[in-house]
Amino acid sequence: MNLDFHKICRAEKKLKKKSVPIMRIMVTEMMVMVVIPMMIAAMADDTNGVFSPCEDSKVQKSDGFTFGLAFSKKEFFFFENIQLSPCDNRLALASKTAQLAVFRPKVDEISLLTINGTIPHAAGGYMVAFAGRKYAARSFPVMVADEQNTITSFTLVLEFQQGTLQNLYWKSFGCDSCSGESAVCLNKQDCAIPTSKCGATGCSLGIQLAFSGTDKNLEALNSWYEVSNLRQYSLYGLYSDLRDTVTSSIPGFLPGM
Repeated sequence: MNLDFHKICRAEKKLKKKSVPIMRIMVTEMMVMVVIPMMIAAMADDTNGVFSPCEDSKVQKSDGFTFGLAFSKKEFFFFENIQLSPCDNRLALASKTAQLAVFRPKVDEISLLTINGTIPHAAGGYMVAFAGRKYAARSFPVMVADEQNTITSFTLVLEFQQGTLQNLYWKSFGCDSCSGESAVCLNKQDCAIPTSKCGATGCSLGIQLAFSGTDKNLEALNSWYEVSNLRQYSLYGLYSDLRDTVTSSIPGFLPGM
């Protein structure tokens, strides 16, 4: 996927007029009838009209907030030895086989984001979270995958002051939550799986997302403290266990369909 943010802006503006379901699994017609009102109600609570990760916004609790994840080589996130936002044209990421994922979580809710495992390694192995234009907040590049290992679980904290994003930073809780016979602990802080064990489709990446600071009404954003209190647990691990249980119990079920 090329980093064409103009196309992203045009596409995401259309979201104002329609709802987009996050999960595509609809078991019965009754469930469809339940899910649609929930999505409409969620959109009614969203006062943030900014849908591009390269524009600034001021948010409150229950708003949606759009941010991006860019995947590329570590050095491609720097221009003249200064790290720039992936929105900055001087990086020219679109010409460097970079990949982009855009998300819109609900402010101050703990979210679990999942990404296809082939994307990070093919793009260069490093990841940067970013949002905004004037403040151009961006995280430090973190390694996701190389020829030896793929890190499968991350925690990302979005820090706000009076509703404006100030910082995005990665948190690590060590390797207590590593599980599975193939699990590897890198630098005593990251759980990884040997890349050779990931297969042709790669190892899926899970990102636990939380918020801290204050919204535009000066209300405290507390989801980060909830994540830190549960740091010995991996939401991605729980999700994987649940997914495996569901898929094994439904004949012919295809994950992601």
